[in-house]
Amino acid sequence: MKPMLPVLADSAPLGREWKYEVKYDGFRAVASIDMNGKIRLMSRNGRSLLPLFPEIKEFLQDNMEILKTYVPLVLDGELVLLENAYKANFAAIQTRGRLRNELEIIQKIRQAPCRLLVFDALKIQGRDLKKEPYSTRKKELASFFKAVNFPAAPDPKSPYLLQMIPASDSLEELWEKIILYNGEGIVAKHINSQWKEGKRTEFWVKHKNWKYVSCFITGYDKSNGYFTIAVYKGKNIHPVGQFLFGISPEEKQALIHVIRKNKLAEDEKYVKITPALCVEIKYLEVYEEQLREPHFSRFRFDLNAEDCTYDKFRQNQKNFPESVEISHPEKPLWENPPVKKIDYIHYLREISPYILPFLKNRLLTVIRYPHGIFGEAFYQKNCPEYAPDYVDRVMDDGINYIICNNLQTLLWLGNQLAFEFHIPFQTINSKGPAEIVFDLDPPSRKDLPLAVKAARLIKEVLDHVGLISFIKTSGNKGLQIYIPLPENQYSFEDTRLFTSFITDYLISTDPDSFTAERMKKKRGNRLYIDYVQHAPGKTIIAPYSPRGNGLAAVAAPLFWEEVNEDLKIENFRITNMIKRIKENGDPFHNYFQVKEQQNFAPILEFLKNKN
Repeated sequence: MKPMLPVLADSAPLGREWKYEVKYDGFRAVASIDMNGKIRLMSRNGRSLLPLFPEIKEFLQDNMEILKTYVPLVLDGELVLLENAYKANFAAIQTRGRLRNELEIIQKIRQAPCRLLVFDALKIQGRDLKKEPYSTRKKELASFFKAVNFPAAPDPKSPYLLQMIPASDSLEELWEKIILYNGEGIVAKHINSQWKEGKRTEFWVKHKNWKYVSCFITGYDKSNGYFTIAVYKGKNIHPVGQFLFGISPEEKQALIHVIRKNKLAEDEKYVKITPALCVEIKYLEVYEEQLREPHFSRFRFDLNAEDCTYDKFRQNQKNFPESVEISHPEKPLWENPPVKKIDYIHYLREISPYILPFLKNRLLTVIRYPHGIFGEAFYQKNCPEYAPDYVDRVMDDGINYIICNNLQTLLWLGNQLAFEFHIPFQTINSKGPAEIVFDLDPPSRKDLPLAVKAARLIKEVLDHVGLISFIKTSGNKGLQIYIPLPENQYSFEDTRLFTSFITDYLISTDPDSFTAERMKKKRGNRLYIDYVQHAPGKTIIAPYSPRGNGLAAVAAPLFWEEVNEDLKIENFRITNMIKRIKENGDPFHNYFQVKEQQNFAPILEFLKNKN
């Protein structure tokens, strides 16, 4: 079954007869289950995707008892690796799609499973819905998702791998989300449109979230008609891709004429020119150092080639929301590695899907570095009066705290040069701790092996008693172990019983390596286990938060197998964290799912009886 396809437009249609959906960048897929329970997942080219994405088949099989009521079932959607609720990771799904080794596929699934985002229902309980209007199909789809209790909107943290793409009445509101979360774009769908197999129809209109770059032309490829483009990176020419689409036949002929007239060299395939002719190119994103879907936008006769720089190109790689102003983007913040303010802001934008869930509804304390690491820093708890309206605030104990619940607030804090994000162990809605955290603090960074030793011992105990744990670096010199807990079930007095028990166990096991002594001068060369810090009002550095040290280090979530003698704090920095997640996945990806699974009650009961 060849899927129905949208047409590309420079703007989305308006009117009450149109609905709007987020467009995700992945593999178009039609999923079906027949009367015999046979599952299919077919690409737009008619190939089975199940061998490449077995997690989808496993999920459907695990839920077959619920789904069998609705067979024969046919659903149209997009197979994706979600970065956030509005954006899929194009590079990651491409990597997954190329894998053929079963063990490698399983490893990737462990790190980050793919999801099938469903936007249309073609058949439910054997009823053919293709000739029904879009509005009817969407209602049927929503009813189906509600009945089977699968997510009614994309959620990268949900364990459910079948999720629905909802329709929005408001283009303006949805587009604001696309810009904020750097989504690919939207698809507008006419409420009366039928599903037409293999047709590209104007009843479905896609509008993309284009970015723009000013660059210069370096030559013309005679073999395929493409123009090659580049920017200056320092004094060197840095290629960024090639374009063909978007330029009119008249403009193209004129451009070829100018290139030939001013050529630097020519062979059978290629005409080369000196950098001089500037153009503006619109594109979706950068993939493997090249522009994705580049389209000619306009000539830039007002620019010289020297104006087209890599730094300006990087600044414009994300469409920042108009409500967030980035001042002094070239300001240096770290020296080694060299990190400018725009680099830091880009890091916050990219890491937002991973850090925001931990900041959500928590009283925030930040450390600001007005001059980068080159000057004095200060703590900030009170929200300043000049904070914009989109910054949420909560008054607590006389302090008007910032609550970082959205991307705008995170970027605004980044522009204020807040480097460190410290959060309490409970949310504003919690009556007790939302997690247990062990802070393993060695005397110095070179003593990190002590923290590794302690972490492994703690992991053995946690595994033995059936508790699921996560670990991260502090970003400074130590490690921190997290045990997520269900909300509003336990008090800090409860968790103190457990943290003191583990601390006593470690010290009794190896008193020469571990201590709970709070006075530094009495610790010697032993690792300090800071279980007293796990208390109301105390804070800890948030996962993925930068640290204000010379390393540009990050409080980096780890996979437990990485906690070994080769571990180094300096391996986890602002400059490599996004690449690490894209290649290896997020070690904390199922953190919030685990909260409700944690079986802490029997352990607590044992400790209370023991005391």
